[in-house]
Amino acid sequence: MSLEQEPSDSEEADPLDAFRQFFALERDVLVLSIAMFAFSLGFQMTSRYMAEYMSALGATVLVIGLFGTVGNVVSAVYPYPGGAISDRIGSRYALTAFGLCSTIGFGLWLVAPALADIAVGPTSLAIVAIFVGLLLAQAWKSFGLGASFAIVKQSVSPSQLAAGFASTETFRRSAFLVGPLLAAALFFPFGSSDSDVVVAFQLILLVAVVFGVLGTVVQHVLYETDADSFGKEFDGLAQVVADLRAMPAELRPLLIGDTLVRFGNGMVYVFFVIVITRFLEVGLSLPVPAIGTLELSPQSYFGVLLGLEMLVALLVMIPAAKAAERVGLKPVVAVGFAVYAIFPILLINAAESAAVLAALFAFSGLRFAGLPAHKALIVGPAERGAGGRVTGTYYLLRNLLVIPSAALGGLLWAGISNPVTGEEFLAGSPTLAFTIATVIGLVGTVYFLLFGSEFEAYQ
Repeated sequence: MSLEQEPSDSEEADPLDAFRQFFALERDVLVLSIAMFAFSLGFQMTSRYMAEYMSALGATVLVIGLFGTVGNVVSAVYPYPGGAISDRIGSRYALTAFGLCSTIGFGLWLVAPALADIAVGPTSLAIVAIFVGLLLAQAWKSFGLGASFAIVKQSVSPSQLAAGFASTETFRRSAFLVGPLLAAALFFPFGSSDSDVVVAFQLILLVAVVFGVLGTVVQHVLYETDADSFGKEFDGLAQVVADLRAMPAELRPLLIGDTLVRFGNGMVYVFFVIVITRFLEVGLSLPVPAIGTLELSPQSYFGVLLGLEMLVALLVMIPAAKAAERVGLKPVVAVGFAVYAIFPILLINAAESAAVLAALFAFSGLRFAGLPAHKALIVGPAERGAGGRVTGTYYLLRNLLVIPSAALGGLLWAGISNPVTGEEFLAGSPTLAFTIATVIGLVGTVYFLLFGSEFEAYQ
């Protein structure tokens, strides 16, 4: 149906509709679905391992934390200019440009080890190349956020918003399931030494480059431009300020709680792989009939854990979205926030057991249960036709506030010393960083529970 038509209450969002359209080979859905899958796969199977890759190349915990903070900067500032570029040059060329940038970013990560012997101040040119690659690799991932929200809002009835978002998230996150498992398979033949980690991850990056090229070519060649629209010029900072002022009041408690939860999680998110591979050093020994014992290194097992996490996420998102229609959006969102908050302290204090870690990452998958409801709660109060602006404004403000989180986490992990005397001011540790992360996340969860508003369509 046209995006301008009012959705009927009887037209329910089908969570499997994205897959049905894909297999029906409708041209527009096929093109965008292939691109979405390709770039999500490439970024997901690489980004979660970047801390391990950087450690193998000699980066310190502080540098890894700074890498996470730069990623937060990119996530915060890309959506606005990305949307403006799309409005000016059309979706086809914007998609191609962003896809090409992401592919080049993966390529820079791939060749970075060749630059490891070239010193740049206290670090190496390899680490510098990884930071530059990050600015490029996230280009496609951060594109079109507000537009996708607006399309869902205008395509389903208000009481079906959570189910509508569950439909889009299910397809996109299928790549999040496949990517880590593919990374685990590529890590399998290698050991845990730094040289093995570098070679194995270069193979993963090579796969990411191939998928990036595929996604870029498919979307450029097959994308239909007949319906492309060209918008007005971006009004600059004044437009951003106006959008911030126009944000619905109901969103403010959600924004505050969400920001605190994401800040806490952002402090340690980039270090999850380090905890598994270098702090706990847990792999997996699995007896296989007729073969013997299957040994997975910590690096390979981390990919399996990520796959398990996403499998749980895919299983719970749709039931949680349906549950939101009965109990409301707020309780479902609060459950997701609570899982975000609690996971860091559970992980850093976990026993060195493959089974315990599997249970923890399965539990972590429950945080995605609240994601469709969360998105519905963001865009629900917006006036019709303003969903994209409200969403873009919400994420811009939240992501700006979360920017320093990863650097702070790295600082608390490494400790703080007086730069003049060298005397230790704060004895850092992984446990300290992860505990403070959980405290901040729990404060955000409680705040949302106390002051958050329910979207009236779900009351």
